[in-house]
Amino acid sequence: MMDTKQNDTKQSGTEDERAVSPVISVVLMVVITVILAAAAASLALNTAEDQSAPATAGVSIENETGTPGLQVTLTALGDKTNAVECVGPSTPKETASSIGTTFNCSAGNTIVAVDTDGKQTTIRSDIDT
Repeated sequence: MMDTKQNDTKQSGTEDERAVSPVISVVLMVVITVILAAAAASLALNTAEDQSAPATAGVSIENETGTPGLQVTLTALGDKTNAVECVGPSTPKETASSIGTTFNCSAGNTIVAVDTDGKQTTIRSDIDT
C-alpha cells in the first residue's frame, strides 16, 4: 500500500497554499455562471419588449344603395391604433381616425388599421359590394 505522507511531499507548497487553487476555480465558475445567466435574461427580456401587438379597430361595413362602394364606419380603436384606412389601386386612400367617422371604400380594396409606427394590419381584404 502507498504511504500518503510520501505522496504529500511530492506536491509543491504547504497544505494551506494547495487549497487556494480549487477555491479560486469554484469562485470563477460561479461568477461565469452568473454572468451567463444575466446575459441570457437580458436578451430574453429585450426580445419580449420589442414585440408589440398589432393595430386593432372595430368597423361597421354597410352597402347603401345609391352610394359607390361600401360605407365603412369606425366603431372602435385599439390602444396603439392611429387610424383605419381603405387602401387599394382603384381609389384614393380614405381614412378615419376618430370613432363615428364614416368613409367610402370601393370593391376590391382592403381595409387596414394603422398603428403608431405606421405598420398596417389588415381588417378586411378584397371587399365586395
